[in-house]
Amino acid sequence: MQHFVKRGIPVLGIEPAANVAKVALEKGIPTLVEFFGERTARALAASGTQADLVCGANVLAQVPRPDDFVKGLRLLLKPAGVVTIEFPHLMRLMAENQFDTIYHEHFSYFSFLSAERIFAAQGLTLFDVEELPTHGGSLRVYARHADDASKPVSQRARELRRREVDAGLLRLETYSRFCEQVVETKRKLLAFLIEARRSGKSVVGYGAPGKGNTLLNYCGVRTDFLEFTVDRSPYKQGKFLPGTRIPIHHPDKIKERRPDYVLILPWNFKDEIVAQLGYVREWGGRFVIPIPEARVLE
Repeated sequence: MQHFVKRGIPVLGIEPAANVAKVALEKGIPTLVEFFGERTARALAASGTQADLVCGANVLAQVPRPDDFVKGLRLLLKPAGVVTIEFPHLMRLMAENQFDTIYHEHFSYFSFLSAERIFAAQGLTLFDVEELPTHGGSLRVYARHADDASKPVSQRARELRRREVDAGLLRLETYSRFCEQVVETKRKLLAFLIEARRSGKSVVGYGAPGKGNTLLNYCGVRTDFLEFTVDRSPYKQGKFLPGTRIPIHHPDKIKERRPDYVLILPWNFKDEIVAQLGYVREWGGRFVIPIPEARVLE
């Protein structure tokens, strides 16, 4: 939003978290401290506030009533305006076995097909889409009023819809297979950890992300398998992972312990982390990623 402000474009932020809104206000961004939905949008529209562009990144998955949220988008949007929304892509999550990204902060996980139906039910048409690498694979969809003929549905939107249908996202058995795939991932990770510890090898973790807590709690991994984890955030150091009670240390603890294996919990940043911890290889240490299945990196 700050970049729009710098260009002199009128903006309005809507943010329910007062501490986040405070930062925006300090940057000169007018901000309402409210949850967004039909009620808020209707009040703004009644006061003459509507938008040419409505942006929402990583928010749709967090709202408990997506129909109410999307109805608010329609009410707030000018007749020829555009809505752009980003969210993690369900098809990528399932294809790459990213089940550890499913946690309580998110109420829903969307495919292009499901988002298309939710938007259509509120009078909005998804006319374009971009596939992004963020969060293990996300979508940025573009929506317009259904009666706005100035923005035809793009080829890449039609192509993604076709790929999702071909991937079986309209068939219940696709989701049943995903469930079994997740269970097998748990078995493989536990098999690796059991063999490593029986062989006298030491295993520590890197990172304390939300996805790591989902993974470790689901798999039943405690300090008997993972001695500790480390994190660069000083806010996490000296604390414990919730549920598993695995201690979190400063990254320097890895040099001190010289483990045989480092389990990378934020696996989506594995290349960056391996580069940062290159010194682990000096004593023969190796890196392990748990997703899409437990694998020792070469």
